[in-house]
Amino acid sequence: MGRLQDKVAVVTGASSGIGMATVELFVAEGARVVAADINDAAGAALQARYQGFVHFQHCDVTQEADIAATMAAAADRFDGLDIVFNNAGAGGSINTIEDMTGEAWDFTMALLLRSVALGIRYATPLMQKRGGGAIVNTASIAGLEAGYGPIAYSVAKAGVIQLTTLAAAQLARHDIRVNAICPGFIQTGIFTASDLIPGPLKEQIKAEMRAAAPAAQPLKRAGEPIDIAEACLYLASDASRFVTGTKLVVDGGMTVGPRQAWDPEVRAERARMMEARRAAYEAGVKG
Repeated sequence: MGRLQDKVAVVTGASSGIGMATVELFVAEGARVVAADINDAAGAALQARYQGFVHFQHCDVTQEADIAATMAAAADRFDGLDIVFNNAGAGGSINTIEDMTGEAWDFTMALLLRSVALGIRYATPLMQKRGGGAIVNTASIAGLEAGYGPIAYSVAKAGVIQLTTLAAAQLARHDIRVNAICPGFIQTGIFTASDLIPGPLKEQIKAEMRAAAPAAQPLKRAGEPIDIAEACLYLASDASRFVTGTKLVVDGGMTVGPRQAWDPEVRAERARMMEARRAAYEAGVKG
């Protein structure tokens, strides 16, 4: 039996990247999944590939009615709801605080933070009927430190982390666990989502990201969607039955410390610089 045998899950942002990898893994582990996304063609293909195990539901997570309908679809199609992965999102506004507009800010918050709050809200009564459940939210290392994303995106992801903590506290009495994942450098379409980017350029950007990974983090490869899907599986399964209100950082070590903490070449260069300064100082004293 799989780790999610006979469980019913909702995954948002399910038609690509982390969401699709999670749907595939959940089905392999015995779950039936409502795969929610705005990409109808990709969603229909996913449903066709897993007939009887995946139901595609069109869902724009900036629309409350769509979120409510998605959670209801789990009960209608599969008789209940045990797991929700609030994963859908994009980069949001690239504006700095100096040129931010209210419209750009509000859209990013609706897409990345409000959607998660409403996903939890509409999942809760269905999970109560099942005697409990597990909710997993996609946050980001951008919500932990500066420098990993645009300001609106980063603030929204910080909000997801705090929302996760507070929701976990409030829902524990219903045996509903709420946790977050903070991905780092993951190879997904979030960096190349714009329709204005030609296909060949998208592939070039992805290749450059893979090449840049060894210089950005201690682990030498770029993260893949399956790395986040595996983390989500842990938090969704009974393996984490005593875990709630936490944030699981999955970033290849990117946030462990500055580069000199893990890169021996940087440490060696700093040692050479210190030795050069010491030698220069001693020469000056002797002179």
